[in-house]
Amino acid sequence: MTEEPLDLTPLYRVLEQYRAQRGALIPVLQKAQELYGWLPKPVLETIAREMRVPLSQVYGVVTFYAQFYLTRRGRHIIRQCDGTACHVRGAGRIISTVENRLGIRAGETTPDYRVTYEVVYCLGSCGLAPVAMVDDQVVGHLVPETMVKIVDQLQ
Repeated sequence: MTEEPLDLTPLYRVLEQYRAQRGALIPVLQKAQELYGWLPKPVLETIAREMRVPLSQVYGVVTFYAQFYLTRRGRHIIRQCDGTACHVRGAGRIISTVENRLGIRAGETTPDYRVTYEVVYCLGSCGLAPVAMVDDQVVGHLVPETMVKIVDQLQ
């Protein structure tokens, strides 16, 4: 898949909004990630240049905080819990099944950028174990077959 050229126009609007604020790097990075879904190199370079912050400092912030992503993510994000309650109730089977269905390992994104599949260790919904978050929706009492149906519906 070839990458489309990046339109930085929306980023410049964000930068204009924060230009006068000292210490606004994190909010600018958050807004940029909202715009693009991740933080590609041209975005980071533009932020560094326009905010007059060394690129190394921008990368330092981005790599320190887990909320920022340096690789492109899927249109849909699945976070499968494998914490104690979920693990005991079969999350491992769900993880294997979803990895096989998507053709990727947990922590990866499908080549068509449709789905990013992640394993997390607590979603705070142990009573629904095994549980996953599909985009912003919590789905509980999962079995592998149900998760495959959910994955297949993500278009």
